[in-house]
Amino acid sequence: AVIQTLLTFLKTNTNHSNHLCPTVKHFMRFYIMMSSGNQNIPDYFIMANFEEVVMVYYDTNMKTLEPRHDWARRLMVDDPQHWDTISEDGIHYEQVFRVDTDSFKQDSNQTGGVHIIQQYWGCEWDDETEKLDGFLQYGYNGEDFLTFDQETETWIAANPQAETTKLEWDGDTARTVLWTNLLAKSCPAWLKNENLELPSVSLLQKTPSSPVSCHATGFYPHRAVMFWRKDGEDLYEDVDQGEILPNHDGTFQMRVDLNISSINPEDWRRYDCVFQLSGVTEDTVTVLHKPVIRTNWEKIGIGNDQVVVLVILISIIGFTVHKKKTGERLRGCFHRNTEAKCVGERGLVYQSERE
Repeated sequence: AVIQTLLTFLKTNTNHSNHLCPTVKHFMRFYIMMSSGNQNIPDYFIMANFEEVVMVYYDTNMKTLEPRHDWARRLMVDDPQHWDTISEDGIHYEQVFRVDTDSFKQDSNQTGGVHIIQQYWGCEWDDETEKLDGFLQYGYNGEDFLTFDQETETWIAANPQAETTKLEWDGDTARTVLWTNLLAKSCPAWLKNENLELPSVSLLQKTPSSPVSCHATGFYPHRAVMFWRKDGEDLYEDVDQGEILPNHDGTFQMRVDLNISSINPEDWRRYDCVFQLSGVTEDTVTVLHKPVIRTNWEKIGIGNDQVVVLVILISIIGFTVHKKKTGERLRGCFHRNTEAKCVGERGLVYQSERE
């Protein structure tokens, strides 16, 4: 049940080949480990990983499954019942995994001491060739132990100690059907589902002479490209390509700068910034247009109203009194009706009745 519910949660995205996005393999991976005899590591942990991003994690030092990605956090808030099911199944899988691999110790004639058993499984999908590959491996004490062969639907023993378990599992039809369906159907089906995050794209400029930065943030996955064009043609000169960086919520950001020092203002609208996200067929295009550029260097004028406010503030700050009883020197008091509000030297605000 834990495998199926985790697959249900880990909906992922497709990747369609477009202008600059390279064709890549998509993958979903699960890491499970159980240990005994070593107090420095958890007795059991499970981690779900999609496209190099950890989605969920649990170990025996925790009370519940921990969301490691913003999607998981949203699911925990939006659908707590579903999240509880995933969490409970992830925790309960420890018992299944422990019973399932108990023979590893006996087959290796190692019943005492430190034991570490690992399970690593998942699937990969090449969106260009449509090739699907599933994988399922077991490790014991840092060495390969058993591998499931999807083509023959049999187990491959990595060493003589694993032969007994291999023969037993080869004859277990239910186990074979379970893993065949998970690796060949369930995992790839979810891997192909789209679950994309589109970015917010802005044009930024620090000073009038600075390059214009096209900045995209909040997109997912990290397979994205962004570039400048002129009259629909890619630009390579006067362009500075930034790296893709992670955001705190699991999404990503990137930028690409355009040096506009040699561009005539009348020609600005011939330039545009193009963002492409793997799995999305339409580009996000932002035209170089002065009114949409966000800056922090506009001059701010001081009007008559602002001068009056400044004079009042200066007067308040310059006026000092002594607070009764405590004798603390106050920086200023503002009286309204019968109440006085005073600011002390340490920034404290006092209120008292006017006499």
